Amino acid sequence: MSRSHIDVTEQVDNPACPVSEVLDRVAGKWAIGILVAAAKGPVRFTELERGIEGISRRMLTLNLRKLEREGLLVRTVYPTVPPKVEYECTEMALELYETLLALVDWAKRHSGDIARAHAAYDAGHANGQEEAPAPRAMPLSA
Repeated sequence: MSRSHIDVTEQVDNPACPVSEVLDRVAGKWAIGILVAAAKGPVRFTELERGIEGISRRMLTLNLRKLEREGLLVRTVYPTVPPKVEYECTEMALELYETLLALVDWAKRHSGDIARAHAAYDAGHANGQEEAPAPRAMPLSA
């Protein structure tokens, strides 16, 4: 069942709710790349734009604002002409970065296992059709 179909009252009592909420905010397609780039030290907008393949200026701007709002990035504007703007990870973001590195390490270790599981699943479900469930035994009439 998708999260959009979960009753709100169920979410209030669900201890995993804050986790889902936080992950929805910080684990977006572009957010992770931005955090990884900024974890190495202050980074300028243009450096991020060049370093994150496929991101548009608008999407980068939106994600930078979102990460700043979430308390993961600090934006510093220097009074120069043109203005120099840098983004830097907060302590909280650096802690998240360490967790992301562990996730990347896990993904590297298990990428072969996942590829084999995909191949085995696809072979068992050829032509996009799932196996029909086995027929149930019908009770014999007396």
